Parts: sequence; structure tokens; C-alpha cells
Amino acid sequence: MSTLTAAHPLLPPSLHQRLQSPDAGVRRVAVLALIDFEEEELLSHVIAALEDASADVRAAAAQGLAGWETPAAVQALATALRDLDETVRLSAAQSLSELKTAQAGLVLLPWATHQNAFVRAASLRGLRELRLPQAAPSALASVSHEEATVRREAVAVLGWLKHVPALSVLAQLVQGDPDAEVRRAAVGALGLAPAEQAPLVQAALLSALVDPVWNVREEAASTLGKLRLDAATQALIEATDDDYWQVRLRAVRALGQLRARAAVPAMGNTLQHTISNLRKETVVALGQIGGDTALALLQVALDDPDPEVRKIARLGLASSGAVTQ
Repeated sequence: MSTLTAAHPLLPPSLHQRLQSPDAGVRRVAVLALIDFEEEELLSHVIAALEDASADVRAAAAQGLAGWETPAAVQALATALRDLDETVRLSAAQSLSELKTAQAGLVLLPWATHQNAFVRAASLRGLRELRLPQAAPSALASVSHEEATVRREAVAVLGWLKHVPALSVLAQLVQGDPDAEVRRAAVGALGLAPAEQAPLVQAALLSALVDPVWNVREEAASTLGKLRLDAATQALIEATDDDYWQVRLRAVRALGQLRARAAVPAMGNTLQHTISNLRKETVVALGQIGGDTALALLQVALDDPDPEVRKIARLGLASSGAVTQ
């Protein structure tokens, strides 16, 4: 049964009766109807439904609270992260991930150090995109948590915050965390590094470029390109021969961003790859790099079977002032 007792003037009597029905299905539909009112004055009734005897009703209430930024709603959702039913917990976590305001984040913040791993991870996820500076200590305290899901969310918070004091910790995770997704997330977060921190970041990213998991190598190539680390040129050239074309693509893109002329011979190989997306990225990079050798390869690309590759090659040649054959 529902825990609702008193009706509200805005609540139609018939709906109040359905919220009190002994039938859980009726109560669930009533909660959905209640949510459709979108009246903050009725929010307490939705929150009360989080204590309904039926998990289906509680899950509907948790979903319906998405987008509500009031302290009461945030607190109720955080409490629902400990619900005995997994669907309710997941619904509450999803709703918390949609928070948009710093005020709501401050209500959620104390839950980011909760002893329960799911509660902590879900709370960190909810704080992630809010870029709340006050979340940094909680995230730093969680990067060494025994659960990988918690570490991943903690790294994401630090990345969104661009928390420079965390760079050394993130570099350690890149090189030593047992979970590939934690390593990948830490690699991406290292993209926040300022120029003066390049030596520390470079060592970690070069390590990630030969990580046993291809997703980590892919992220490393992408981050190296974003940071314009010239010292990584040779390692990126070697990555153009990676077993996974996705890694090759990011390496080629990074080399284009670096304007690395030393990479042009290796791009002759990626220009012959069967994956057209890799060939497209190669001609884009060749256009960025320029020079006679790169332009010669763009001329070759004019005969590529993919019209998009041919188009990009023509544009690259046109921008350089070269005459297409």
C-alpha cells in the first residue's frame, strides 16, 4: 500500500483514491498521472511513493523525480539508492544523473563518500557534469576505492572539473589500475593538463599507448593529439600500425594535429586500409601536414573507391594550391 494519507487541494479526489488503492498496478498508474501534473506542490506525494510497498510504484516515482532539483527530491532519490530492489536503485541513479544545478549537487555531495559502493558511484555520477569544486575531495578520496565502478566515476568527476592537482594521481591510475575502463577514463582526464605538466602527462600517455587493451590505446592517441605533444610523434607513428584500426585512426588524427611530416610515409600504409573511415582520417591529416610527399599521397587518394575520401583529398589539394590530376 501507499504511504499517502492526506490529500492536497490540487489533487483530484479520484486520483488520491487511486494512490490509496490496494492494487499496486493502479497505484503505479496513479503515480504516473501525478507526475504529469508537474506541480511542485504535489512533489511530496511523489516522494512518498518512494516508500510504497510495491517496487514498481517506487521505480515509477524514482523515474518521475528526474529533473526536480529541490533538496527534498534530491535527498529522497539519494535515499532510494539503498532500496532493496535493483530497478528502483537504478532508476534513482539515472534521475540523479540528470541534475543540472549546483544547489542540487550540494545536497547530493555528502552521499559521494557513502560506504555503499553503489551509492557512492551513483552520487559521483550525479555530481560529474555539475563541475562542483566541492566535489574534488570526495572524488580524490574515491580513486583508490576497491570497486572499479567507484574509481571510474571519481576519475570522471576530476576530469570534468579539470582538477589539475589530481594529475599525478590520474597518471598513476593510467599506468597501474587493474581495470581497463578506469585506465581509459584516466587517460581522457589527463587531457586537462596544462603545458607545464607535459612531462608527467607524457610518460603516462606513452605508457597507455601500448596498453594491452585497445580502447585505452585509442584514448591515449586521442589525448596526445589534443595536447599537441610533439615528443609523442614517433610513438604515434608506431601506433598507425596497431592491430586495431580504431587506434590507427586516432593516431593518424593526432599526427595531423601535430603537423608531423615524419609521419607521412606511415600514412601511405593507412591510405591503403580497407576501412574507409581510416582512409578519410588519413587524407584529412595529410592535408593538415602538407608538403610535397603528403600532396603526392593526396593525388593518389583521388582514385579512392570511396567518394568521401576523394572529396576530402580534392579539398586538401585545393587548399594547398596544388593542381589535381
